[in-house]
Amino acid sequence: MTRSRLSSGAAEVLRLITDPRVPVFLMVHANGRRRWGCLRPRGRHMALPTDECDALYAAGHLVLGDPVVDRSKTTYRVRAAGPGAPRGRTAGSGTSRTSRSAHGLTA
Repeated sequence: MTRSRLSSGAAEVLRLITDPRVPVFLMVHANGRRRWGCLRPRGRHMALPTDECDALYAAGHLVLGDPVVDRSKTTYRVRAAGPGAPRGRTAGSGTSRTSRSAHGLTA
């Protein structure tokens, strides 16, 4: 099995996501706009590069947690996919592919 080489930006994003001290989230707004971000020390929000995060998700490196839905957006907790994790799946059993594809999150 060959592993694809990550860009330096994607490697840095994956390093942040694997750090248990840094909560990472994906917010999908009602208009379909996606924003990836994390909480830094002292509760400061930091945006992550959308292209890099989308590529990591499409390649199966990221797993989305159960959605938290409000009127204007849906928020997912993001974690790194472990070895043997199904590609393009969410971590929780209650999330269907339909809800993700409605937000443009098909893998």
